[in-house]
Amino acid sequence: MLVLNIQQIMKILPHRYPFLLVDRIEEVEEGVKVIGYKNVTVNEPFFQGHFPGHPIMPGVLIVEAMAQVGGAYVTVIDEIGDDQLTYFVGIDKARFRKPVVPGDVLRLELELISRRRGIYQFKSTAYVGDAKVADAELKATFADR
Repeated sequence: MLVLNIQQIMKILPHRYPFLLVDRIEEVEEGVKVIGYKNVTVNEPFFQGHFPGHPIMPGVLIVEAMAQVGGAYVTVIDEIGDDQLTYFVGIDKARFRKPVVPGDVLRLELELISRRRGIYQFKSTAYVGDAKVADAELKATFADR
């Protein structure tokens, strides 16, 4: 099992605070499934405006966290070089089921559906505990920096 800590993730992904939305990655089945985690804290800058007095993690950032897990996973498994960047090329069937709030640990599970002509497609699901909070189908590719 491959586990990536935050230092290793930062070597793979170009994102930085406040837009790095993954704290740990666990590769469960190579070429099939990956799990990542985001510890949601009250210090996140988006909580200042979303929403004052009732902080909720924006759904678009949950989807971005899913995409970052997928990008890091593919970079490691397919040995994508430093000269390439991950590009998000599609989001389908996105659903947001429950709010994500400060103190939650967001578990992001991605299943690789297909890999054709440089396009990776994932079925992505986000959980807090056992509760499904969001799901989507994501597509990404790699291109030169």
